[in-house]
Amino acid sequence: MQRLLPPQKSTSAQTLGFPSRYGSGELGRRHLSDWGSASRRPLLCLLPSMASCLAPPLLLLLLLGSPSAVAPNRCVDAADACTADARCQRLRTAYVVQCLGRAAPGSCPRARCRRALRRFFARGPPELTHALLFCPCGGPACAERRRQTFMPSCAFSGPEPAPPSCLAPLDACEHSRVCRPRLLAFQASCAPAPSNLDGCLRDQIPSCLRAYAGLVGTAVTPNYVDNASARVAPWCDCGASGNRREECEVFRGLFTRNRCLDRAIQAFDGGWPSVLHDQLDPHQDPEHSLLQVSSADASLEGSSMLSVLPVLVLQPLL
Repeated sequence: MQRLLPPQKSTSAQTLGFPSRYGSGELGRRHLSDWGSASRRPLLCLLPSMASCLAPPLLLLLLLGSPSAVAPNRCVDAADACTADARCQRLRTAYVVQCLGRAAPGSCPRARCRRALRRFFARGPPELTHALLFCPCGGPACAERRRQTFMPSCAFSGPEPAPPSCLAPLDACEHSRVCRPRLLAFQASCAPAPSNLDGCLRDQIPSCLRAYAGLVGTAVTPNYVDNASARVAPWCDCGASGNRREECEVFRGLFTRNRCLDRAIQAFDGGWPSVLHDQLDPHQDPEHSLLQVSSADASLEGSSMLSVLPVLVLQPLL
């Protein structure tokens, strides 16, 4: 298997083992908007003792509530299915609590948030966690909900309004015992197949999706770049990568110019898990999800009922 990250500190496009067809090129800066931007002021704080504040778009979604049946939303279906599953909901509540916390004014406990996210994807039912991550969307409301799935203002983007060079998360991943093997697995599992016009072999799709999900919560956490497409990328660009520009472009191209990854995400629509239909009960008590979140706090070590209150308010969005 080709190695993505060499044991040495310095790396190059050749030693990374990327396919040469990625090449280099001007990608330009992408503006990855996020409601958690430091330049935007939140409208509502749930508790004075906690800086768990809701920014305008999130507050708007809360006020709007769940979409109507006129516009089916697969991401809502995925969230409802996770809520109906005790293990999925418990793990999701845990990462929401962590990612909404505040380590200091204007910051979040990113390490704890990402650790909780890794636990969610590692221990949660794959058919439900993947449905939350890859739910197919036909409109911006659904796509924005999908983009906000794992609290990107803490887990994905940094405190600065502009993304850093991709060399920063890449170098951090190289020296991380958690990130490095996951990035290697992603490279191997999502490598485009030259013999296939779609870019991805059919039996390669599940492993590619698993490997991609495994990167969430690491130094190279990817996310959807906007609510108008299914394009994904880490929170970084290559505008300030100096003489390592080619290496930077090749790394970012693993996400932005990867036909196999694109095909795998698109194919998830055709493989929409049947378990979701089993989990969703139209006659379910509407208070069921609220009660389930309330009972989940027993598994959150060191969490009080106050720390779960934001989750109760956020429940229509989750």
